[in-house]
Amino acid sequence: MSTFAKRERLLLADLLETAGPEAPTLCEGWLTRDLAAHVVVRERRPDAAGGVLVKPLAPRLERVMAEYAAKPYEELIQLIRTGPPRFSPFSLKQVDEMANTVEFYVHTEDVRRARPDWTPRELDSVFQDALWSRLERSARLLGRGIPTGLVLRRPDGQTTVAHRGTPVVTVTGEPSELLLYSYGRQSVAKVEVEGDKDAIAKLGATKELGI
Repeated sequence: MSTFAKRERLLLADLLETAGPEAPTLCEGWLTRDLAAHVVVRERRPDAAGGVLVKPLAPRLERVMAEYAAKPYEELIQLIRTGPPRFSPFSLKQVDEMANTVEFYVHTEDVRRARPDWTPRELDSVFQDALWSRLERSARLLGRGIPTGLVLRRPDGQTTVAHRGTPVVTVTGEPSELLLYSYGRQSVAKVEVEGDKDAIAKLGATKELGI
């Protein structure tokens, strides 16, 4: 059975291929070529990928990213589509599903929603539940540095706390949209935001949401 991660991987690869190497994305400073290089380096170069979280490794990550971005675009797309090599932890189905479902979903939307004529995808309830499960586990990590309290709420009333504090802002939407909001894509997430006006403004402008 195909996993969510595999489905989103192939969708991302197809979308990047169709968009071409110079299309905009929601990732600040990145075109589609840069995003494709990021995905490949993350799976294939663990010696450099740690620079995303570990600042001393950031210069090495930038160098390796530049090397991959300079490769033929078609080669990058094929590396994404075929997946990681056997020695990579991402080659294990369970790891791939846990680590890449959200990664590929968010980056797919980074390409889709950078277009002026984008519309939300219709996602089935099983996938929405899977995204919610992952959001519940990562919400506090994603919201750890924000300047307000933050509660994420599904339309059915289920909630998870991303950050404890006051004043509290409550953001309501489908799990897919809450994920985008929590990963710093506030400007394109289809959500309803309630709370103190100043707190909402601060949260909308912060760059501390996400990893």
